[in-house]
Amino acid sequence: MPSVLDTPSPPRVKHSYGPSRYEKEVENGGPQEDRGGGVKSIGEWRLGRTVGKGASGQVKIAKSMRTGEYAAVKIVPRHIMVASAQRYDQQDAKQRRKLREREERQQLTLEREIVIMKLIDHPNVISLLDVHEKDGLIYLVLEYVQGGELFEFLVSSRRFDANEASKYFQQIIRGLDYCHHFSICHRDLKPENIMLTAHKNIKIADFGMAAWQGSNQLLETSCGSPHYASPEIVRGLSYHGAASDIWSCGVILYAMLAGTLPFDDKDMKGLLEKVGNGVYEKIPRDIPRDARDLIERMLVVDPYKRITMREIMSHPFFFRHDPSQDDHPVPIVDPPRLEVLSRSLKSLSLIDPEILESLCSLWRGTERERIVTALLGNA
Repeated sequence: MPSVLDTPSPPRVKHSYGPSRYEKEVENGGPQEDRGGGVKSIGEWRLGRTVGKGASGQVKIAKSMRTGEYAAVKIVPRHIMVASAQRYDQQDAKQRRKLREREERQQLTLEREIVIMKLIDHPNVISLLDVHEKDGLIYLVLEYVQGGELFEFLVSSRRFDANEASKYFQQIIRGLDYCHHFSICHRDLKPENIMLTAHKNIKIADFGMAAWQGSNQLLETSCGSPHYASPEIVRGLSYHGAASDIWSCGVILYAMLAGTLPFDDKDMKGLLEKVGNGVYEKIPRDIPRDARDLIERMLVVDPYKRITMREIMSHPFFFRHDPSQDDHPVPIVDPPRLEVLSRSLKSLSLIDPEILESLCSLWRGTERERIVTALLGNA
C-alpha cells in the first residue's frame, strides 16, 4: 500500500478530452521555471508535480503527511526579486521608486487574497486550507478540485444545453452572491478561474484580483480579461465591483450556451471598442427565450440599468435547473442577514487578534483603533 509520503499523484476526473492548458504549454516548450526553490515539503504538506503556472506564481499538487488529503499549493514570491532592482542604475531614483511601489502593490494584493479567502466559506468557493512562508515565498494551500477548469470542459463540450448551463450558472451566482454580501468583488471571473469538482459542481477560484468595496465607494483599478471585463472597466471609469462581476457572469453564460464569446476581435483595440459600446455577437436563435432575456439584461452597458443579483436569482432561467435532482447536490448556503453581519461586539476581549490583523490588511490605511471602535459599534 503506498505511503502518504509518496510523491503526490491525486486522482483526476477529466470532464474534458485532451491535455490541460498547462500541459499544452509544457508540450510546446513553454516556461517551466520552478518557483518552489527545490522545497519538498511545507508544514504537513509534501509537494509534488507542477500542474499550473501564471504570471504571479505556480501551482503544485501536495499531499498531507498527516491525513493523506490532497491539496493544490499556490506558490508566489512575497517580494520582487532583488536581481530585478539591479537592472536599474543605482542613481535612478525614479526607477527604484517604481519598483518599490510595485512591490508594495504585490504584497498588498497577496495579503488581500489571503484575507478574503479566509473570510469566505461557501461550497461553491474554493477553500484556503493553510498558509506558509519560507525563503521569501508564500505557499497558499488550497482545496484540491479534481475536475479541472470549466473552460477546458466547455471547450471539449463545445457548448452546454440550457439545463446544464443553468446548473453551473446557479452555483456561480450563489457563490458570488455570498462574496458580495461581504462586500467582496471578484473582478476576474472567467471560465479559466472556475473549477469543476469530480461531480461537476462549481468552485470559484483565483481571488488575486478581488477587492473589498464599501457601500459609498467606487473601485478604480482596471483588471480582469478584456473579453470578460465590463464596459466601465475597459473605459477606465470608476466602477461598482458587484455590477462588473454581473457583467462577467453574463459573458460566461453566453459562452456556455453559445460555445463562443459575445465579444471578440483579432485586434485588441477593436475588442475594447466592442466591449465599451456593448456590441456583442447576436445570440443564437436556438438558445431558449428565458436564457436570451437574462443575457440581454446582464450585458447592459449602463451599470445602473444592469440587472441586479437579486433580480438574477428570481429570474426564470435561474430556476430552470432543479438542484434537488442532482446525484450529488451542493448544499444551498444563504449569506448571513445584514443584521447579523452588522451586529457589534460587546467587549474588546471578543475580538480575535488574528481576525483583527486580517481586517487591518484588508483596510490598509485605516487606523487600527478606528477598526476596533467600529467592531465595538462605537463608530
